[in-house]
Amino acid sequence: MDNKEYIASGILELYVAGSLSEKENEEVSALIQENPELLAEVISIEKAIVQLTAAAKKDATYSFNDIKNQLKDTETKVITFPKPNRKQYIGWAAAFILGSTLLLSVLQNNSLKEQLSAEKQQLEEQINKSSNSLADAEKLIEVFRDKDIISIPLAGQTVSPTSYAKVYWDKKTNSIYLDAKGLPEPPEGKVYQVWSLTLDPLTPTSLGVLDTFTADVNKIFTISNANQSEAFGITLEPAGGSLSPNLEQLYTLGAVAS
Repeated sequence: MDNKEYIASGILELYVAGSLSEKENEEVSALIQENPELLAEVISIEKAIVQLTAAAKKDATYSFNDIKNQLKDTETKVITFPKPNRKQYIGWAAAFILGSTLLLSVLQNNSLKEQLSAEKQQLEEQINKSSNSLADAEKLIEVFRDKDIISIPLAGQTVSPTSYAKVYWDKKTNSIYLDAKGLPEPPEGKVYQVWSLTLDPLTPTSLGVLDTFTADVNKIFTISNANQSEAFGITLEPAGGSLSPNLEQLYTLGAVAS
């Protein structure tokens, strides 16, 4: 067996750890006394153990890459190797186990910190979202209670008689607040489109599509409307909306009180 095969066998690590029998210990000791390459490997193993243990104690954020880089920078020197002391190597083995345990604890601790950080961020986002939802709700309450806001109920039509919606029109801000809770979920590939209507002649103007209808829990939408609207309607259109309303798919309709 040549030196490379002997090193690859792992017997030198067992020798350093004090895990060989007395006879094996003496055989390895005699062999490395005669072979500088094997002696250098034994010294390298010992230094790796020392650095591993020191690294784990020195810095709780120490990584395996740091240890690897240190090992690369370590110079190996050939020295006279004394007759091995079994107790000494049992100590080295204990140090190695301690160092490994410390490093494992560090890695687990870092993983726990990352998990807690992610959970904290998620909680903060939920709190922020809840705060925003509360602020939006308070704003809507103010809008609905404003005496200058015009309220227009939209009744269900032939295609969906049970549907309903309500428009709150704020002419000061040129916007409407649409409560679409009374509309059913649109089929896949379809979307609700909101229309501002003038009646003589009948002229529809698109106010946009409710492309977030399914995702929006409250079904309340803020929409810009600078038109002189006389009525509002909601139709079901292909995804992306249409240039003109499909009156066969008119779900709700309501006129502005004169």
